[in-house]
Amino acid sequence: MASDLDTDTAAAHAMFRSFDGMEGVPEIVLAPARRSLTQTLQAVYPGAVVALTIALAATWLSQHYHAPVMLFGLLLGMAFHFLHEEGRCVAGIEFSSKAVLRLGVALLGVRVTAEQIMSLGPQPILIVMVGVISTITLGLLVAPRLGRSKAFGVLSGGSVGICGASAALAIASVLPRSKDSERDTILTVVTVTAMSTVAMILYPLLAARLHLSPSQAGVFLGGTIHDVAQVVGAGYSISPAVGDTATYVKLLRVAMLAPVVFTISVVVARNGADGGKGKIPTPPLFLLGFAALVAINSLGFVPKPVVTTVSSLSSWCLVTAIAALGMKTSFKDVAAVGWRPIALMVGETLWIGGFVLAAVLLSR
Repeated sequence: MASDLDTDTAAAHAMFRSFDGMEGVPEIVLAPARRSLTQTLQAVYPGAVVALTIALAATWLSQHYHAPVMLFGLLLGMAFHFLHEEGRCVAGIEFSSKAVLRLGVALLGVRVTAEQIMSLGPQPILIVMVGVISTITLGLLVAPRLGRSKAFGVLSGGSVGICGASAALAIASVLPRSKDSERDTILTVVTVTAMSTVAMILYPLLAARLHLSPSQAGVFLGGTIHDVAQVVGAGYSISPAVGDTATYVKLLRVAMLAPVVFTISVVVARNGADGGKGKIPTPPLFLLGFAALVAINSLGFVPKPVVTTVSSLSSWCLVTAIAALGMKTSFKDVAAVGWRPIALMVGETLWIGGFVLAAVLLSR
């Protein structure tokens, strides 16, 4: 089994030999499973420190210029793509884009409780479930007609339907690997983040234009905007009541992440994409961690300061992972995909927006 230190290219061992040579270590290729903790840390720290540094820079820019931190992380990471081509940083970049990513997704569970979900009542829960499932289905059906793979349709539909960049990263980790996997993930994150920012500006204006009640506006904003941060910004720009409802609805969508990702991993295994046709995989550890944190937090065992700290750590992990993914992708690769995948994600965004708005209006 490949470890999180392996790259996705055939030159992985050559890269590690290059790293070893630069460190003055004899040129011996060790199997990933046999690496000691010291050797692992030596291999990981240069690339991991670079990814964290880019995450720090992206966070500073986001706070000072009020733009999505994920977008800054991606663009800055892509500017340092040369670090992933060879040398000391390769192992740490791979580790950050995989292991750190899974840790960040797992820690997202601390944001959700069963009480928050049940407080919404049955109607918003049904709206969210149908919206998520139908958006993923739309991507799955339309992607091949636009010349994209079904995997990309699931990836884009899941990111639009669930929680933007975080969902894209989680879903990408269980989809079959291909030469375009990294590029598709980066494209999805960039596009969904940009559309989420546009929605954060336009949807509150639409809610006011349609004279939606605070409850209806909260369900609409929380059920349609892609990223958590943009939902919070849009909701509280109207009123605290709208912000609270929008946040709870959005967290319900986040809670859909675990069952959706596990279902995707089961389908992939049954189709034999990973060489295990017919086998039902065990749930990935990061999904088990996500579910465990939801359960523990729902029982009230996690103090609020700990929730805040863990939630912040999750955000840092995800930004670090997205910076690493950026370093694994070039601007040229992203630009080569054309307009079709962007059109697909715009269509998915319009679908879930129209569906949730119609459901809200019919509930009056």
